[in-house]
Amino acid sequence: MSNLHAISANSQSVWSDQISRAMLESGELRRLIDEDAITGVTSNPSIFANSITKSTDYDEAIAQLAEAGATTVAIYTELVKRDIQDACDVLLPTWAASEKRDGHVSVEVSPLLAHDTQGTIADARSWWDRVDRQNLLIKVPATEAGLPAIEQLISEGISVNVTLIFSLDRYRAVAEAFIAGLERLIAAGEDPSAVASVASFFVSRFDSEVDARLEALGTEEAMELRGMGAVANAQAAYGAFLEIFEGERWEGLAAGGAQLQRPLWASTSTKNPDYDDLLYVEPLIVEHTVNTMPLPTVDAYRDHGNPAPTPFGDEEMATAQATLEALAGVGVDYDDVVQVLEDEGVEKFAVAYRELLTSIGGQAAG
Repeated sequence: MSNLHAISANSQSVWSDQISRAMLESGELRRLIDEDAITGVTSNPSIFANSITKSTDYDEAIAQLAEAGATTVAIYTELVKRDIQDACDVLLPTWAASEKRDGHVSVEVSPLLAHDTQGTIADARSWWDRVDRQNLLIKVPATEAGLPAIEQLISEGISVNVTLIFSLDRYRAVAEAFIAGLERLIAAGEDPSAVASVASFFVSRFDSEVDARLEALGTEEAMELRGMGAVANAQAAYGAFLEIFEGERWEGLAAGGAQLQRPLWASTSTKNPDYDDLLYVEPLIVEHTVNTMPLPTVDAYRDHGNPAPTPFGDEEMATAQATLEALAGVGVDYDDVVQVLEDEGVEKFAVAYRELLTSIGGQAAG
């Protein structure tokens, strides 16, 4: 038994925040499932850019598609589709065994559509039809434009991974969009039990932004808060989750077969080398959540993660609220932090996507 089984024993799922042709063909994904309790996979444009441009694993497929006259976007789409479909097939038994709670693979809509509601809906529908797997999740950013897209897609029975969440207020809006979509789906006479969703709260990037502001302030009080904001923000989000998914409205949906929209902790690798490499894993273990980890973080927990972790609870959530208040007290503007992080996140994925297309286009032409 790997140390990672101790996380799943606390009803938190561990997903791989990495996918590649090599992981699929070598059997590494299968091994992670069998030996390390990995029960899902997430992807994004940056992950695919890394997989495709830093290996030769896709060269033959790119050459064949280019020879057949495929455009650069069509080549990208076909490469991603194949990896996502194959990962879905590997994880299908997990999906079935978990009664559709786990075993999902995420693919992201074009990051160029982050502020285009109708474009996001259309692209999400295309990916849903193209991949054609029951255990697929379509990643939609939690921008203002993304919120109505989330509701619409859920109402159509399309499972959604809501990505790039930084703000507690935005998280509440995401949950509302999910619930409203389910209500529409059920009102149309459809079965909600196969519709899955996670709300991906980005963790480590919060500390990167907040710590820089604390260091700029430079006071003793500010410096003592470094490395504390991200975990506090996530734990506070879980408190909001507990409030949202209780009461008559949600219980009625659950009675009809609706699944919870679980919080997912994303961006959980430690960016600051001075911090513990499991800073965004061990303090965030709690039931009804997912932690999606890049492979080095999976390796770290397997090697020295707590084999008997204690989930956080009311005391930690109260401390989290106090930490966020303390950040405001020393002069950190929470609303500005989360807006900067959302804007940067959208831009980073767009840059990675454009660079990947440029790389594929150059290789196809060569």
